[in-house]
Amino acid sequence: MKKIALGLVATAALAVSGLAHAEDFNPAIVFDMGGKSDKSFNEAAFNGIEKFKKETGVDYMEFEVTQVSQREQAAQRMARDDADIVIAIGFAQAAAVEKAAKKYPDTKFTIIDMVVDLPNVQSVVFREEQGSFLVGMAAAMASETGKVGFIGGMDIPLIRKFALGYKEGVMYADPNAEVIENMTGTTPAAWNDPTKGSELAKSQYDRGADVIFAAAGATGLGVLQTAADEGKLAIGVDSNQNYLHPGSMLTSMMKRVDVAVYNALMTAKDGTWKPGIQVLGLAENGVGFAVDQWNKDLLTEEMVAKLNAAREDIIEGKIKVTNYMDQ
Repeated sequence: MKKIALGLVATAALAVSGLAHAEDFNPAIVFDMGGKSDKSFNEAAFNGIEKFKKETGVDYMEFEVTQVSQREQAAQRMARDDADIVIAIGFAQAAAVEKAAKKYPDTKFTIIDMVVDLPNVQSVVFREEQGSFLVGMAAAMASETGKVGFIGGMDIPLIRKFALGYKEGVMYADPNAEVIENMTGTTPAAWNDPTKGSELAKSQYDRGADVIFAAAGATGLGVLQTAADEGKLAIGVDSNQNYLHPGSMLTSMMKRVDVAVYNALMTAKDGTWKPGIQVLGLAENGVGFAVDQWNKDLLTEEMVAKLNAAREDIIEGKIKVTNYMDQ
């Protein structure tokens, strides 16, 4: 095994390990704020690349961004060190990917959650509003007060997509329901503030909400913990978070970042990777809701049947879910 040290700034070093392979395939990934252990968005990406590594035996370079300036440095450093493909996690890496892709036109780049229109960039985006619609229905059906909550991370259009889809799903299931909505902040710090998430959750529960959907990265962990502490319900996001607090997790809105990352790596390795835009929604199994042993007592068979029926109606176009970006 060989060790590669990638220095980005005086206080940050990029440690990378790789195995020599006959294929000589060298992938890399740049995680964004919150890190690969956020149990949400970044961790889903980590699970995808770990699955690739386990199946192929190919190791990878990685870096976890903790400062904005590191994004650009990391993307270019990966390409300079002969990465065949660089996976950039998160909308905020768009500018960094654009610069690096122009500077290294022979390197493939896949960015998750944003579109970069260059011939060596693959952009993967999701129909978050569709999955959020379904968990909104679940929240309304499970609520005993007729009031449910939404807590977003950084107040950006992407998170507004989650919020609007969720609200439409709530109203579809119960036109008389009330949705209490809060965003955590307007800077990247909003993704990694569990204490603030907990405070917002307590406020919403105090106002009568009994189910809260948290789309806030690591901040959402504070929401989920508070739901368990208060004896209320919460809905996870991106990864299946049901296992974190069995008994208080109604479901999780699955956003298959893991699948997007895995597919990008496999296609880059086998030569079928293509640049351009990929849009993953319910029809592509890119989003959905989680049902497992941890929430089977909360999400009843009747509720699941209604959610599955709505899922098919959305795919067939019988139910129209508004994309916040199209307004």
